[in-house]
Amino acid sequence: MTSTYKDSGTASLNDDEEFTDILEERRRNTDLGYALRTFNPQPYKGAPSCSTSDLNKAVLESQYLRYIAKEIALETGSSVEKVRQEARGILEEMSHNLQLGFIRLMAYTFNKVFKRLFRSIYVNMEGLNMLQQAIQESPVILMPNHRSYVDFLIVSFVLFTYDIPIPVIAAGIPLASMKVVGEILRRSGAFFIRRAIGSDKLYWAVLSEYVRTIVRTGCAPLEFYVEGFRSRTLKSVVPKLGMMDMVLEPYFKGEVFDITLVPISISYDRVVEESLLALELLGVPKPKESTTGLFKASRVLQEDYGCMHVNFGRPLSVRQLCEGKINRSEYNLIPRDLPQRPSTEIQDCVNWLAHLIVRTQEEGALISPWSLMACLLLQAPITTLTEEGLQWHGLTEKTLWLRKLVLDFRGRLNWPAHTPDSDVMSSTVALHHSIVHHKAGRVYLVQDGNPASQDPLSPEEKVMRTAAAVLMLVSYRNQALHVFVRPGILATAIHITKSTQKDELFSFFCFLRDVFSSEFIFIPGRASQDFDEACSLLQKCGAVYISQQEVTVLETGLEVLSFLQKLLQPFLESYQLIFRYLCENGAHVFTEKQFLPAVRNLATKLILSGDLHTFEVLSSDTQKNVLSALRRLEAVTKLRASQQNEYKVNKAAVRRTGDILSGKFPPESLHAIPDARL
Repeated sequence: MTSTYKDSGTASLNDDEEFTDILEERRRNTDLGYALRTFNPQPYKGAPSCSTSDLNKAVLESQYLRYIAKEIALETGSSVEKVRQEARGILEEMSHNLQLGFIRLMAYTFNKVFKRLFRSIYVNMEGLNMLQQAIQESPVILMPNHRSYVDFLIVSFVLFTYDIPIPVIAAGIPLASMKVVGEILRRSGAFFIRRAIGSDKLYWAVLSEYVRTIVRTGCAPLEFYVEGFRSRTLKSVVPKLGMMDMVLEPYFKGEVFDITLVPISISYDRVVEESLLALELLGVPKPKESTTGLFKASRVLQEDYGCMHVNFGRPLSVRQLCEGKINRSEYNLIPRDLPQRPSTEIQDCVNWLAHLIVRTQEEGALISPWSLMACLLLQAPITTLTEEGLQWHGLTEKTLWLRKLVLDFRGRLNWPAHTPDSDVMSSTVALHHSIVHHKAGRVYLVQDGNPASQDPLSPEEKVMRTAAAVLMLVSYRNQALHVFVRPGILATAIHITKSTQKDELFSFFCFLRDVFSSEFIFIPGRASQDFDEACSLLQKCGAVYISQQEVTVLETGLEVLSFLQKLLQPFLESYQLIFRYLCENGAHVFTEKQFLPAVRNLATKLILSGDLHTFEVLSSDTQKNVLSALRRLEAVTKLRASQQNEYKVNKAAVRRTGDILSGKFPPESLHAIPDARL
């Protein structure tokens, strides 16, 4: 009998979800027996049997690709046949070659690896049952979040286990260049996409027709990461819309009756790449994907990574979601086989759907005890963590307080039900021995030295060493942030404006929501609902009283408001520092290559002088998110003619944005400030 348990938290997806540990049965049986088991999936009802060669032939002979080939031949003076030959080469580089034999090899290999890495892999059976039904009724798009390389084949592993059709998976082209491994991935269902497509018209045409053909025929579920790439911060990333456009177009054009989107939330107690992610954020180049590197990384098999949860969300009908939002009749005006630029209405709908999926992934994620402890550890002064140590008793008491707040805020919690709380927290700290250690009733941040070098570290090197440890801690805090963001933004608005007027707080809430929309996921057009949700959650936990016109802070709510405000404080400090750099730097035009190290150098100096206390500003993702925010607020513009990612800064607009963020303008005047767009 496979072990099961019920999710102890509540969330907006499926309450009291039953999770099954799929590794328990695997541990009792042989790896070979599992790999060679009978595999009998039930495919989409109208799906023809479609081999790789049939799929590629359908793409190459499509009217759409023929039309594009003629256009490119006319534009370049080349022959149509030469363009078609180039398209054939692109398709050979790109296409999957899914074979059951290699799925069995994948199952055998991953069975061994997962049993070494993880104590358990929990899967929600209700979600799997709904997926099995959905796959038989319409083309299905599987949309997992992306936090680790382990994500890449875990969905296929689960589906193979339960006789559900194996998906074809969009992957980055560097994986294809890995000797042997690249071909195994291709034959396990991966198709490979170049990272820098730019304005390559033929490549876009081949890729989009390939994706649309898979969706139209329903020959296999299609899996891709709507965030575009692996999140280096373990926080949700603003969705990329290219693939989303492609998978939805067959519905918009009426080529399929419906498409089903399945959000999948993958949660880790501990991420395999935790230290590499932190170093990448500090500017250390990402290791090139290679087979040699994979074997060198085999030492990770000696470590314990706790549990993984794979939560299959409720299948979402595109037809139902788009009802009343779009007018598909525009696609009737020209033949379906001809390229057509989608209307603004369609683009807005695709953007809305993509954000909805990422937000649903967040709601389906399970928060570990370690994420709660990380939230609290980061609110302690850095000297306490590195020198004095944080009192264990105080940390555990506060963690239990925070557990209740998460449940009040409708978060999903992965907290073992039949284990004493003290044991849960002790074991979670032991699991994360690479980040903290517990000694003599205190918790300390682990800072790896440089044993290979006999030379003492410079002050700047010491900052970077501490920053690497802090950013690892930050990544686990980020796994819980989505639960706190909306009430946290309202708590921050209350703290900065000192206002109790609901309309003034709403204006400042919208401003903060806009500024931080590259940091956190906000569904477009839902500012009022987000504000109402924040008010409701703060009132529910007794932090505020909400009347028709006012938001009144209650004495009983000061602890909650203080926690939420401190949780978002590193983001405010980081943004303010980068605003300061842009205003004080003499140049009005800069490149991203100049900007990132210059901000890092300024932040390092201020940390050493004691004038800055947040290490998160050293993260390249934070720095790039600030640029995105300023571009959205039209305080920074990207120069189109530039080949080097050059930006032009409007210093006055940046200064005004910083002044609004620090509360120098009263909330009622926000609408009068031209560059503070709401």
